Amino acid sequence: MPISHSADLPGILRISDLVALPELRLAVVSGAGHLDRRVEAAHVSELLTPGQWLQGGELLMTIGLLLPMTDRDCAAYVRDVAGAGACALVLGLGRELPHQRAPEPLIRAAGEAGLPLLTVPDEVPFIAVTKAVFAARAAQQRLALEHAFEAQRRLTIAAASGNGVLATLRAWRAATGVDAIVTDPVGRLVADSLAGPPEAPGADGSPDAVALLAAGSDLIRRVAARGLHGSGSSSDAEGVRVEVQPLGARRLRGLLVLAGPVESAARLLVSGLVSLLSLELERRHLADEPVRRRRAALLGRLLAPGTTPEQARDVLAAAGLAAGSVRGVVVGLDGGPGEGADAPGDAAWADAGELAADLALALPGGLVRVAGGAVEAVFGTDLDVYAILGRFAPGRPAGIGPAVEPDAAGSSIRQARGLLAVSRAAGHPVEARHGTASRLLLGLADARTLAGYADAVLGPIDAADPGGELAATLAVWLETGGSWDETSRRLGVHRHTVRNRVDKAMRVAGRRVESGDDRFDLWLAARIRRDSPG
Repeated sequence: MPISHSADLPGILRISDLVALPELRLAVVSGAGHLDRRVEAAHVSELLTPGQWLQGGELLMTIGLLLPMTDRDCAAYVRDVAGAGACALVLGLGRELPHQRAPEPLIRAAGEAGLPLLTVPDEVPFIAVTKAVFAARAAQQRLALEHAFEAQRRLTIAAASGNGVLATLRAWRAATGVDAIVTDPVGRLVADSLAGPPEAPGADGSPDAVALLAAGSDLIRRVAARGLHGSGSSSDAEGVRVEVQPLGARRLRGLLVLAGPVESAARLLVSGLVSLLSLELERRHLADEPVRRRRAALLGRLLAPGTTPEQARDVLAAAGLAAGSVRGVVVGLDGGPGEGADAPGDAAWADAGELAADLALALPGGLVRVAGGAVEAVFGTDLDVYAILGRFAPGRPAGIGPAVEPDAAGSSIRQARGLLAVSRAAGHPVEARHGTASRLLLGLADARTLAGYADAVLGPIDAADPGGELAATLAVWLETGGSWDETSRRLGVHRHTVRNRVDKAMRVAGRRVESGDDRFDLWLAARIRRDSPG
């Protein structure tokens, strides 16, 4: 993908700017092709190895007092200076100084290293160059601030233009030359600086925007997972630098993605850009509240007692949820169901409303409402509900109902709500599926306690048959509901052999075949051993 570069903004002092100052009378002896280097400071040193005292970007000045003007010594000196990041070398000339013109060995060494070599006559003291550097930097920084204020004014005007996000992104790019994209909290495109807004989140934007989202997908996902608590940056294999900033006031409303290096002057605008985009996304969030209320009312109609299949299909069609099957999910609030969540204005109610809004955004076509101290949602079965809950409701109890016909959405919701207590105890979302009820219940107990229970019940059988034939046969017989023929078929032995083994296992365990309680105890112990990871 193409790389955007920042515009050449004020605030950057280059060697060419100093050469252009007539009062300094700087002459370029070598490295004329590198005069665009940035100057961060001016420094004077007569050391033969001054590199350890440099930080990078310095204009290093010397009269060459101690430097032997041999090819070898000059090459070593220039390597030390260039390796420390100095932007240029300035040699002072004068009648009473060591040199009246630049020595050839120094010129050759500077040329080979690509280090600009300048000279300054004795009429211009080094302090004049130092003052000029710092005065120029101060002036450039003042211009940078003025530019930033003017650019911020244009960004603010753009944000208030009626097409806030798109206009603001275009104003940003005009001021900085850096491409910018805004996504929703899920990472779907909202608008980019090169094209108009897509018709809906997730629609295609400009090719560059699509490529940028693909290049920064991992970073976008990581920043989104932290909500408003952090930003991030990275560079891809092509060297494209991507920076991601969260947008929103109290909750994450979107993400700002910047492509390309953001120079120091443009950096002054980033916080203002984040603030303006956050305000616009908060405004959009409030403007969408009536739509969320209407869709919550549709869910109420769908779950109302007595809803016919035809009415359910009409509701789902009105909601744009054209799915052959749906499932329900219920997310509990931190305080637990019913603890102050139904009082308007209460913190729990506000929290539930925000969570419902997040889920409504993350579940395209889904229906979401706050009811009974929890957030209920009905959505198509093609969505990864675990990923959505992990992203928007981490740590909250959540029940996930089974996939059902649209007119049975209420049943799925009821099953999901019934799993809230199990989810709260288990510490993770729990899904209603056939054959998993025992696993859910067993998962609530301590593994060591369960293993001890199984050993206590099955221990006599283990002692009577160390080979495990009796316990294995008993487990299959219990699993098949006490079917002699099915157990015989599964084990590949005669049904009389099955009966003899089961009778013996019951006898040594002190249990009775006809006792429902005894059979349940043995089944539970066998299930614990079967599902035990050891």
